[in-house]
Amino acid sequence: QVHLVESGGGLVQPGGSLRLSCAASGRILNINVMGWYRQAPGKERELVATVYSSGRTKYADSVKGRFAIFRDNAKNTVYLQMNRLTPEDTAVYYCNANPPYEVWGQGTLVTVSS
Repeated sequence: QVHLVESGGGLVQPGGSLRLSCAASGRILNINVMGWYRQAPGKERELVATVYSSGRTKYADSVKGRFAIFRDNAKNTVYLQMNRLTPEDTAVYYCNANPPYEVWGQGTLVTVSS
């Protein structure tokens, strides 16, 4: 079983950048698809970025061109580089497989505000 721990969130001004990390306790090499999800206050959790074991990526329209997901299988880590952040990006961010495991990590809070 893989345990996932997200980190890297914080308070950032609009237009700023953050890099989130997701460290897995087990090997992610065998997990074909990993994703970053987010849940904003009062909203459903949504998938924002996906990375396949091949390195292919997919993004939600709301983050396309601003976010980049990549994985380092040797380090069992998945990253989310977030640029040109807006207040609408404020949310708790989670990583998980896609489709997701039943158990989620604690997430990391990203707050975009001036």
